[in-house]
Order: sequence, then C-alpha cells, then structure tokens
Amino acid sequence: MTMSPADSADTAEGLALHQIGVRFGGLVALDGVSLRVPPGRTVGVIGPNGAGKTTLFNVICGFVAPTTGALTLDGRPLRPRPHRLARLGIARTLQGVGLFAGMTVLENVMVGAEHAGQRPEAAREALERCDVASHAHALPGGLPYAVRKRVALARALVAQPRLLLLDEPAGGLGADEIAQLGELITGLPCAVLLVEHHMDLVMSVCDEILVLDFGKPVAHGTPSEIRMNEAVADAYLGAAA
Repeated sequence: MTMSPADSADTAEGLALHQIGVRFGGLVALDGVSLRVPPGRTVGVIGPNGAGKTTLFNVICGFVAPTTGALTLDGRPLRPRPHRLARLGIARTLQGVGLFAGMTVLENVMVGAEHAGQRPEAAREALERCDVASHAHALPGGLPYAVRKRVALARALVAQPRLLLLDEPAGGLGADEIAQLGELITGLPCAVLLVEHHMDLVMSVCDEILVLDFGKPVAHGTPSEIRMNEAVADAYLGAAA
C-alpha cells in the first residue's frame, strides 16, 4: 500500500488523519487509518458496506471520538465538534437530502448561509452554482430527487467551506445526473472528501483514493494506481475495471 501523505512531515497544510482507530466495544470500526486532504484536491474513500467509511466521516465531524490516533488541520491539533464545523470551514452533505419540507429552496439554503454568517446573496449564488436557481421559490417536496440533491449541495456550499464532505452524493441519481454531478464537483474551489459507491464518479473526479476494508486501509493512490491494483479491482470495481 502506498504510504499516506498524512504521514509526511512536510505536508501539513489541509486536513490530516493520523493512524485513526475507532472501537465500539469489541468491534473495530477503523484501524490505523491515515489520510490527508490537501487544499483544492478531491480525495475519495471507497470500500464495501461496513468498511468504515461513514465512521471516518463521523470522526472528522466530531460525532465519533477516535480511540487512537489524532486529527490535524494545517498541522495543528483538531478536535472537531459538530456545532463548530462551519467555523472550521468544514461542510457536509448527508446520504439523503435532509431538506426542510415547509421551507422554500432558497430558505433551505439560507439556513446554511445564516449559520455560517453569510449574507442572503450567498444563498442565491450557491443555487446558481448548482444550477437550481430557477427553483428558488419552490418547496422541495415537489421537486425531482436529483434537484433536491443539488439543493442540499448548495446549502453546504453556501458556507464557502475550505473542505466539503460528500457522503454518497450520487445515490439515487441516473447516469446523466451523475455525469453532471461530476462536472460540478470538479469545478468546486474547495477541497473535497468523497465517499461514494459509484466508481465511475469516483474515478473521474478524485485526485487520489483510499480503499478501506473492515476498517483497515488496503490501498491508497491515484485512480490509475487503484485501477491497476488487482485485489482492489476484484473486490470493489468488478470486471469492468
């Protein structure tokens, strides 16, 4: 396995996880996971269900405290708390959409704007970036699922995060919608940490990929290196890889 850049002393900028371990009683959810997400880069995390991907996100967000290891942000110790993520410049989308049904699209995004101390104009700009500004005054319940996913993404982007955590953003989307999502992700100015099952999306947008299996890192490298790893291809990418 390629050494994670999180283990290099001269690459402190950005978010880094150093030998993170998480145990829930006798269950080992993460074991010795190191990873760095540099500014402006897109890093993917893949693996089968139960591999520890969501636990990794929850550690970064402060919902789960690591049993071993440490996190740093720009080389300084990081002890994240969910209510302080916006101040740290970290935003996250959920596997679902998580929108408020009784609020318009614009009002939903403005929740993120107000929480991050942004002006209302920032909410409109985020909707424009995600190509859903035309739905600003609609209620989410009457919109196609793909549009609601973009609204949820706009709500995360309105905070102008330095790091965006995307948790299964392509779930429930069709091939054309996934391709459009890929174009949107590659155009983002912030760093992105992506957990996703759709390998076409992961391979097209990520600069590097970490592969987890039963909480352990089994491979780390560029999309081409991951594709050439026979064990990874057999386990996660299938014959089409």
